[in-house]
Amino acid sequence: MIRIAIANQKGGVGKTTTAINMATALAANGWRTLLIDLDPQGNASTGVGVGPQARERSSYDLLIGDEPLADCIIETQFQGLDLVPATVDLSGAEVELVGVGERAERLRDALAKGGPAAGYDICFIDCPPSLGLLTLNALTAADTLLVPLQCEFFALEGLSQLLQTVERVQQRFNADLGIIGVALTMSDKRNRLTDLVADDVRSCLGQLVFETAIPRNVRLSEAPSHGLPALIYDQHCAGSRAYLSLARELIARLPEKRKAA
Repeated sequence: MIRIAIANQKGGVGKTTTAINMATALAANGWRTLLIDLDPQGNASTGVGVGPQARERSSYDLLIGDEPLADCIIETQFQGLDLVPATVDLSGAEVELVGVGERAERLRDALAKGGPAAGYDICFIDCPPSLGLLTLNALTAADTLLVPLQCEFFALEGLSQLLQTVERVQQRFNADLGIIGVALTMSDKRNRLTDLVADDVRSCLGQLVFETAIPRNVRLSEAPSHGLPALIYDQHCAGSRAYLSLARELIARLPEKRKAA
């Protein structure tokens, strides 16, 4: 199972929207996909139609309660896409993990012990908008990192902080952690700043930046309120078309042996 953390310590950059729609796109392409919601807000869970009342067990139970992975997984309404939801209990996990041994490896260990993990081709981990212990657990458990980056003035400054965190994780917890790509989000071609930021990011990171940029799009914003990924809510809108293109780029960067499987 390929494990991809989707992280950025900045909020409002399209991180959860990216997690939901990339997971949906891979599932639609025949990949057996698991989405793990590690954000206490639980927006990824809501975005795939799993309301609070349906979240009997959650990622909190996986991290803190030592519940087996199989008991925390919920089937979504979308074929090939399963979910480990988040609840508000997760907001206390940062504090509770401080006193726990090997607190950065809790998610990795839970996935390693979870027999059902072998049944999935790929796992997306939606991280909270911070670089705390929840995100640290995701980075320690992940094979690689996908970074949504908003086309705004301070984008590179925030990215540098995240890259420093990745280096520390590589040194202490997960030497194999890589970065599969940076996805530019909330692009607005009417705004000159978008082009300037995109040019700066590409000049700094080169081929690490995906060619596809996700545009600002009303339908992307509307979809979660209906409990649907944008790819299902309106597959023809500009945002959905962009995410389909981004999914194709992502698949092209995945290991050949996994793609063949």
